Amino acid sequence: MSTETAPTADRVAAPPPAGWEEARSRVYAVGLAAALPAVARPLADIDGFTLAEPLTTRTDLPAFPTSSVDGWAVRGAGPWRVVGRVLAGSTPAPLSEADTTVEIATGAMVPEGATAVLRVEESTTADGLVRGTPRETPEWRQPGEEAYAGEELLPAGTPVDPAVIGLAASCGHDTLRVRRAPRAALLVFGDELLTAGPPAAGRVRDALGPAVPAWLRRYGCQVRQSDVVGPVADTLPAHVAALRSALASVDLVCTTGGTMNGPVDHLHPTLEALGADYVVNTVAVRPGFPMLLARLADPDGRIRFVAGLPGNPQSAIVALVSLVAPLLAGLQGRSMPVLPQATLAEAVPGRGDHTHLALVRLDRAAGTATPVRHVGSAMLRGLAGADGFAVIRPGTRGEPGDRVPIVPLPLLPGERAS
Repeated sequence: MSTETAPTADRVAAPPPAGWEEARSRVYAVGLAAALPAVARPLADIDGFTLAEPLTTRTDLPAFPTSSVDGWAVRGAGPWRVVGRVLAGSTPAPLSEADTTVEIATGAMVPEGATAVLRVEESTTADGLVRGTPRETPEWRQPGEEAYAGEELLPAGTPVDPAVIGLAASCGHDTLRVRRAPRAALLVFGDELLTAGPPAAGRVRDALGPAVPAWLRRYGCQVRQSDVVGPVADTLPAHVAALRSALASVDLVCTTGGTMNGPVDHLHPTLEALGADYVVNTVAVRPGFPMLLARLADPDGRIRFVAGLPGNPQSAIVALVSLVAPLLAGLQGRSMPVLPQATLAEAVPGRGDHTHLALVRLDRAAGTATPVRHVGSAMLRGLAGADGFAVIRPGTRGEPGDRVPIVPLPLLPGERAS
């Protein structure tokens, strides 16, 4: 590791850490205040974006009565004389005479004057007449059965996935106003890191450079491979240059390591040199201490953020779920993530006056959370087998049977939890 140390003359005592829940609320609020601008985009280009306005339907759904089966649209009691055929995509003439029928396909418009639709498999045809008994329940969909014109179907802040795109198309939309996915970069700090091969000779393999971009993508970020930089040399000029360069083209820069105030931790002096303001500077949570989030404003009003993640791998992921997740929700105009709850299957220790985020595996059928093993700050084995973190509040411990909040690990964009 470099022998160059960060300046010490201007060092001040670290502020008291923010409470975990307070920190999450604070970063969400600043993210929402800096929400990315809304733009109109074609439906084909908005997967992974976020609705900037409520999704409403431009017409009744369905817009006209449509047959839900293949069969016969009939008028009167029958037997019925066949006078035509109706296929999907056409507008039929009215059925104006009693005891007449038209053959009708599923999805076709039901002609005016029809009194019932008879299923083809429940009908017989002989002597040019159709016979059968229509079911009591109508076999067609009424206009507005799914939604009425102007009805709000989804609120602003809804993540756009293929189901949302299909719904918007069915409502008659060609474009929607959306917020784009945030763009993120990663700077890896630490001269002790190897980027290939096994650990050796006092140097450890960088586990966060390959992993953090994938986590960010699961939170809806765009991360280009060219925006993953490191290891950055352990000098203040190198840190300042790397962070300034990364901030030029992204909304969020995540850094790994250097969040302490030690002699070779340059993140705080770098943020000071760039004129950043702290949103959160340390959080009372274990693992994950210390983490930070800073904000920078350009003269033109553009806001960018820096999330300082600890160098220990599991601690870095705790910082992601604690600070980065709510920040990104705000930037996208989404709601603050609501934490589900589960029942502890085993005891979980507390961490004194800090919140404890304990890795757990979920049994969704039983609604239980079981702590996993290998959960040291520098370990990733437990994380690889976990579904999320159980939240053990300060001054408490988790007992079997306790209901506790769960911070889920992020899913792929558009993927829904089972």
